[in-house]
Amino acid sequence: MKTLLQYLAESIVDYPEEIAIEEKEFDGSLNLSLQVNPADIGKIIGKEGRTIKAIKNLLHLKGILINQRVFLDLVEPDNQSPVR
Repeated sequence: MKTLLQYLAESIVDYPEEIAIEEKEFDGSLNLSLQVNPADIGKIIGKEGRTIKAIKNLLHLKGILINQRVFLDLVEPDNQSPVR
């Protein structure tokens, strides 16, 4: 799952070397945290959140194939809090 998210994020951002993904399993679900360069946050979110929604949908579909719930948080690099 981490590989899929890495691939998707690298194809969108301007600074792919600054992508950090943290993967945690909790109660049968997979929690992914994506951190990118502050200049790339807008690109990951997209207009009206369409890009991040599409990424979440792809991860959800992949999760269905492996029978696992998947959650994604976009984390701000400064304070490590999720962007909602």
